[in-house]
Amino acid sequence: MELEGIFRFFENKTILIIGATGFLAKVFVEKILRVQPNVKMIYLLLRASDNEFATQRFCHEVIGLDLFNVLRKSLGANLESYVFERVTPISGDICDVNLGIKDSILREEMWNEIDIVLNSAATTNFDERYDVALGINTFGALHVLSFAKKCIKLKVLLHVSTAYVCGEKGGYILESPIYMGDTLKGTSRLDINVEKELVEEYLDRLRVQGATNEEITSTMKDFGTKRAKLYGWPNTYVYTKALGEMLLGHFNKNLPVVIIRPTMITSTYKEPFSGWIEGVRTIDGVIAAYGKGKLKCFLDHPKTIMDVIPADMVVNSMIMAMVAHANKSSQIIFHVGSSMRNPMKLSSLSDLISLYFTQNPWIDRNGKSIKVSKSIVFSNIAMFQAYMAIRYKLPLKVLWLANLVLFQYYRDIYINLNRKAKAVMRLVDLYKPYVFFTGCFDDSNTEKLRVPIRENDVDMQLSDFDPKCIDWEDYILNTHIPGLIKYSMK
Repeated sequence: MELEGIFRFFENKTILIIGATGFLAKVFVEKILRVQPNVKMIYLLLRASDNEFATQRFCHEVIGLDLFNVLRKSLGANLESYVFERVTPISGDICDVNLGIKDSILREEMWNEIDIVLNSAATTNFDERYDVALGINTFGALHVLSFAKKCIKLKVLLHVSTAYVCGEKGGYILESPIYMGDTLKGTSRLDINVEKELVEEYLDRLRVQGATNEEITSTMKDFGTKRAKLYGWPNTYVYTKALGEMLLGHFNKNLPVVIIRPTMITSTYKEPFSGWIEGVRTIDGVIAAYGKGKLKCFLDHPKTIMDVIPADMVVNSMIMAMVAHANKSSQIIFHVGSSMRNPMKLSSLSDLISLYFTQNPWIDRNGKSIKVSKSIVFSNIAMFQAYMAIRYKLPLKVLWLANLVLFQYYRDIYINLNRKAKAVMRLVDLYKPYVFFTGCFDDSNTEKLRVPIRENDVDMQLSDFDPKCIDWEDYILNTHIPGLIKYSMK
């Protein structure tokens, strides 16, 4: 396909975006509004009490962001009118039937007009409540599919998943589907409806027992992690995303379905400008903790590849996948990452983080610069646990005994040290599967999407998503960490 046809594909098209306030969705919306002014309509589904509040959320959480500064500079005072001629925020909820859209006339209008459905809604918390994660990541995907089936002009449904639905598998990981009932342990069959029933039973039991909201949240988080690990997934997030893929594959019924599996998404590489990011995402928790002086050590498996990919490259791959797979009665999966084409070692990333904050210390709320020391690096969990015992557990035990004898004299010191120890252990628990991850994501399907871009003499910035062009040292030091500090570490 000629590159001009990529953007022409969206001309006079109506798009429904679920998860409209999410990071990727915002980058996608900005891109479409910037490159295709003749898009017919973009419906944005937002959780809100009514459409008016949905519009308020859109103005505050989407269009008001720096992400739209390029459009803002280009259109000036006309930005708002330009956007609202092409965008309709609507209240709804992915957890509900018909996506929670109560207006029957609006629903019918949408079913008659929508050409493209993009589902980027997700709860990405690794230790999310099991009931919440099932509702959004698993059954939410089924609700989107059911809604898309009623869209009589549907060209393509694109579902954003994650490459880490593979669990902790090593080696060469193919762009293969996950079949209904399969587990990563292979020892038992998984029944999604049984999981739903178990959640409901758990919640009913907790309510009968008079559990507080805090107790319910804690219990449901633990339950989600337990069920994920039972079937071979490291956390609730990737487990429930895998279940969502199972439902899409099983109930697809020959719809043109694209599943995009990005790896760890980072700040924008070029579009609409370098370094835009929102929130503290995956590796950013480690970067932020180290820069603020809260992280004194790194876990670093010598074989681990840190597979990261800039957000604008993910969006460009989504656009190309929509165009390439439109009107095809099948499902296709695309890995979008860098481990296959331009791998970056975890050790390189940790060195770059250390270098950046040594040269550019974090300034705290009191205006003081935080000095960072060279981190201690552990290549296995046993060494790390020994370090934690010496640095935290023994001093905590001594302080606990001293407090018993001295009437809680060292109480504040104990609380502060205990909080630091728990923060470190939480980071380790969450990131351990990725620190010791030795897989490499095959991206053969994604590579086929790149071919027409390379073959056309065009502005690569508008459509490129080839990680080979990234100089990781330059990107991490001059784009990603400065962007993280500017937009997310305030």
